[in-house]
Amino acid sequence: MGKGHAWILGATGQIGRAAVRALVEDGWEVTAASRSGGRDEHWADGVRTTALDRDEEGALAAALGDSCDVLVDMVAYGEQHARQLSGLAERIGSAVVISSGAVYEDDRGRSFDTQSEPDGAPRYPVPILETQATVAPGDATYGTRKVRLEQDLLAAGDALPVTLLRAGAIHGPHCRSPRELYFVKRLLDGRGRRVLAYNGTSRFHPVHVSNMAELIRLAAGQPGSRVLNAADPQAPTVAEIASAVDGVLGRETETVLVDGAPPVGEVGETPWTSTHPIVYDMTAAGKELGYRPVTGYVESLPETVEWLVGQLDGRDWRDAFPAMLRSYGEGLFDYEAEDAWLERYDRERPAR
Repeated sequence: MGKGHAWILGATGQIGRAAVRALVEDGWEVTAASRSGGRDEHWADGVRTTALDRDEEGALAAALGDSCDVLVDMVAYGEQHARQLSGLAERIGSAVVISSGAVYEDDRGRSFDTQSEPDGAPRYPVPILETQATVAPGDATYGTRKVRLEQDLLAAGDALPVTLLRAGAIHGPHCRSPRELYFVKRLLDGRGRRVLAYNGTSRFHPVHVSNMAELIRLAAGQPGSRVLNAADPQAPTVAEIASAVDGVLGRETETVLVDGAPPVGEVGETPWTSTHPIVYDMTAAGKELGYRPVTGYVESLPETVEWLVGQLDGRDWRDAFPAMLRSYGEGLFDYEAEDAWLERYDRERPAR
């Protein structure tokens, strides 16, 4: 007997592809909605697809039809989308909505939004519980819009049971801004040395798409109003991630560690670099849903690296990953600045 009808918004995105597979394998009838209406080659033939712009007036209501048992929303932000989902509560049995760890703030009001300010790097407890304070809701930033989404959806109460998943640094194939590109491209370009700020100890807790899909699968089968962290079983340091990528590609790289912030510009700064560790507690997901991780960071890495290598084959990284360029800029691979600093470093360090 089937579990019911699951409707997935943002189905051709990174998490959506994995979530469709997980729900189908769990016995759900799935409708996969996306702007393109496309499908993943690994989806079962029974997955129905539909093209949908959820921001077009009335489009989601018309496409949804009479009802669905669970709606999984990968791309919801802010008050508008919360109002849209709440307005369809009579047609939706329950919802699972992707939020973000970017919502948290520390005891001095510092968050992801203040990182560029003097002494603005947040110092969170290790690990971060779901009860940690969050930024104020609003429309100004990614984090404030996610908080607004969370609060407005939770306010619907029993009318729309919703599980909100606060995701860490998402990784795996089909990522639009894959952090692993930072190390993979350097190895493909023949870089024999790398610079890591903060002695390579920065930790920004990752979560693999298959672990996200497992959380979605469990939440879909256990409706309720709750907020849960979403992260891998391990939170590796930047240095450990770099070493793991070396291992997948069979390379050896000399690592130059910097004691503190990037010494100049963006040299030594990676997409995981943070002044203080960002680690999410996963106890609540285990208690609430019976969640157990599907994979760990190192175990999942070969598939991610293989996908990245394929995407870069014969292509400029900026063409392959324009969202990565928008997020991090050209400085991500400023080898000239890196080499200039390394030359000074070699010249100035004491002789052994």
